[in-house]
Amino acid sequence: MVNVGVLGATGMVGQRFIQLLENHPDFEVTALAASSRSAGKRYEDATTWYMDNEMPESVKDIEVIETNPEAMDNDVDIVFSSLPADFALTVEKEFAKDYVVASNASAHRMKKNIPLVIPEVNPECLDMIDAQQKENDWDGFIVTNPNCSTIALALTLKPIVDNFNVNSVRVSTMQAVSGAGYNGVPSMAIVDNLVPYIGGEEEKMESESLYLLGSYDGNDVVNADFKLSASCHRVPVIDGHTEAVFIELDDGFDIADVADKMANFKGLPQELNLYSAPENPVIVKNENDRPQPRMDRNAGNGMAVTVGRLREDKVFDNSFKYVLVGHNTIRGAAGASILNAELINDKIL
Repeated sequence: MVNVGVLGATGMVGQRFIQLLENHPDFEVTALAASSRSAGKRYEDATTWYMDNEMPESVKDIEVIETNPEAMDNDVDIVFSSLPADFALTVEKEFAKDYVVASNASAHRMKKNIPLVIPEVNPECLDMIDAQQKENDWDGFIVTNPNCSTIALALTLKPIVDNFNVNSVRVSTMQAVSGAGYNGVPSMAIVDNLVPYIGGEEEKMESESLYLLGSYDGNDVVNADFKLSASCHRVPVIDGHTEAVFIELDDGFDIADVADKMANFKGLPQELNLYSAPENPVIVKNENDRPQPRMDRNAGNGMAVTVGRLREDKVFDNSFKYVLVGHNTIRGAAGASILNAELINDKIL
């Protein structure tokens, strides 16, 4: 059993980590870190629990520690980070001197020799770890997962990019409020409303997607060479990001072939039968009114992305479009980091 810790344990994503790690066959939560306000308290006393099930009994009596490596038990092997980006920028490096850091924070995404990974999409980028450790003289290392909306998009694009010549991708998102945290979007701003701007989100989707779907040459990542444009919007849904995707190919295609490639797509986590890996990363629905967040966000225990309304687009030549739904705090956040850690545990530790 691998002992793990959670940084930012009292926040929404930190709580999701704890929820998903309960009864994990390989990982046991033994350390919970948060702010100095929470340090020294029992986790149950320090936390306002937001998840849709009860707080696990196994963590209630754990004493919360401050978020620094000196406070962490030496028996911990992996720490999961849900820290704010500005704090993570320095703190994660301190932890990486001795621990594996599986980070959901944005601070180290796209950085040289720090893998930005979706295990089904670009697991080869884990090969950067040796260079990262040598460069920094670390015993541990940092591995990051992408932005929540990027993960859902990239999972559906992977079987397309692998089988067709993509010219351009346009995506318009409808993103759940949980992506901004419990206090992130005031109720008066989102009830009976839609906010057509999420700071930095469009830039993340565009840059991260091209990185993930590019190629690793053993030294650096060469971005995918198609064009990608994103428009991001916050909507009054609690969990589950919805995205409308428009794809232009260089050549003709058969829409049934596209559906088949997406539905039968599997990656390394499926081959290895990793605990958190869904049987099918992409689920294709044929109903006209699917996917919907309420009905489809928990597909594959929240780790699969559901695609529907797949059809030809008559506006551009060689084009098609579809709608996807993915759970933003499971596959798009905590679950993504856990799957990264499962792959690392299988292949590296």
